[in-house]
Amino acid sequence: MGAATAEAPARKPRAGRPPATPLVATVSPTSEHLTSVRAPLLGWYDRNKRDLPWRRTKDAYAIWLSEVMLQQTQVSTVIPYWERFLKRFPTVRALASAPLDDVLSGWKGLGYYTRARNLHRAAQEIVARCGGALPSTAAELLELPGFGRYTAGAVASIAFGEEAPLVDGNVARVLSRIFEVEGLPGDRQREATLWALATALVKGERPGDLNQALMEHGATTCRPENPLCLLCPVRGACVAFRKGRVDELPPAKVRATPKKLTLAVAVWPHAGTLLFARRADAGLFGGLWELPAAEVPEDATDAEARARLAAALGVDVTLEAPLGTVKRQLTHRDLTLRLLRVSGPRRPTRCDAFQELRWCSAKDAEALGMSTAMQRALDTALGAGVLAGG
Repeated sequence: MGAATAEAPARKPRAGRPPATPLVATVSPTSEHLTSVRAPLLGWYDRNKRDLPWRRTKDAYAIWLSEVMLQQTQVSTVIPYWERFLKRFPTVRALASAPLDDVLSGWKGLGYYTRARNLHRAAQEIVARCGGALPSTAAELLELPGFGRYTAGAVASIAFGEEAPLVDGNVARVLSRIFEVEGLPGDRQREATLWALATALVKGERPGDLNQALMEHGATTCRPENPLCLLCPVRGACVAFRKGRVDELPPAKVRATPKKLTLAVAVWPHAGTLLFARRADAGLFGGLWELPAAEVPEDATDAEARARLAAALGVDVTLEAPLGTVKRQLTHRDLTLRLLRVSGPRRPTRCDAFQELRWCSAKDAEALGMSTAMQRALDTALGAGVLAGG
C-alpha cells in the first residue's frame, strides 16, 4: 500500500570499494512458521482486500504510478490523483514526452515533488533504454531514477509476478510482531532481518498478492495503535501476540522536532501579471514554481525581508505593503510565508537565485507546478486584490 517514507534512488557501490558485507538476520523462522503465516494471510486477503483501482489492472505503469503516489500519502488522497494523472499521461511514452512543468502541475497538492521529478526521469530512461516497457525484474528496476528497494519489489512482484520482497512501514510492523523482531526503526540489523523475512515469505505462488496482503494487513488490522488482534488471520503464528508484546513491537520511532523556516515572498504585480520563479531542482520545493521567496530570520523586519528579496532577484525592490502570512506544517519544518507586495524601477527577467523567472496572469499560473503552501500564498495575494483593475 505504499512505502512509509519516500525513497531515494538506489545507491551503487563506489568504484574501487567492495560492497559492504551484508548483515546476518537475527530471526530465522522455520518453514512451518512461514507456512502458517503465508497461506492464512493470502486467504484473508482474498476475502477482505479493499477494492482499489490499481488492483484492477496489470498495467505495470499504472501499478508503478500508484506505488510512487502512495509513498507518505493516504490511499483516499491518492485515488483521484492517480485517476487524473493516468488520464493526462496514460502511458510511459506520454509521461516521458511531457514537459516537466506539466508533470509537476499534475502532481500539484500531493507533495514530496522529488517523486514526480524521478517519475518523469525514469519514464524518459524507460523509453530510451527499453522502448517504453518497464523492466520486469527488481534488479533492472533498481537501475532507474527513484526506484528504491521497496518500489522495485512492489512493481516486480505485483505487475510481473517476480518473487521480489518489499518492506514498508506496514510490512515492517507486521513482521516485527509475527516474528518478534527487536530494534528501533532504522537500525541496520533490524532492517536486514525484516528484509530477510520478507524474502523468505514472498517465495511461492502469488508473490504480488502476498506482498499486498502484508501491506493490507498492516494498514487495516495490524495497526500501529489498537491493532485488531482478534480479527487477525495469523494470530496463532504471531510471537508478539503469544507473549503479550503486540503493543511493544515495533518500538515507536523518535521524531525530531520540526525546524522553523520563514520565507519572505515577493508579490510583484505588473499589467495584470505577477512575477513567478522556478527553484533549483535540489532542496525544499525543488524545481517548483513560486512567488519569488527568500529565507529570512523568524523575527526579521519588513525592511530586512525586502533586502533579502532584492538580493535574490538582483534588482532594486520597493516595499509597498505587507499582505499577511501563510503557515504550513511540513514533515520536518514549520513553514511561515510572509507576503510582501513589492515593486521596482526595473522588472527582473532572470537572476542567479532561480532557474527561471516568468510573468504570468492568474490563469496562466494555474498550469505551473506549485507547492500547496505557495498556492495558498498565491490565493491570499489574489484575495487581497493585487491584480485588481488589471
